[in-house]
Amino acid sequence: MTEALTSTIAAETGRLTEITDLVERFHAVREFRQALADGDRSGKALQRAVVNELKQGRPWREVGEMLGVSGSRAEQIATGR
Repeated sequence: MTEALTSTIAAETGRLTEITDLVERFHAVREFRQALADGDRSGKALQRAVVNELKQGRPWREVGEMLGVSGSRAEQIATGR
């Protein structure tokens, strides 16, 4: 994770803890967590696309070596597992 993203998450978490109305805080935290989950899904989709592009003409073993994972893990990433 980049330093900027880590810093932004920490700042937002700090801001959320300062919301005094507990119901408002609950809803704000839920919205924050949904945004994180949406970002995670987008990131996983980008990873899948990269792995599938790398796979073109290569065995999974080679793709895995390029990414620093096993060939079977590269294949799992490509299929969203």
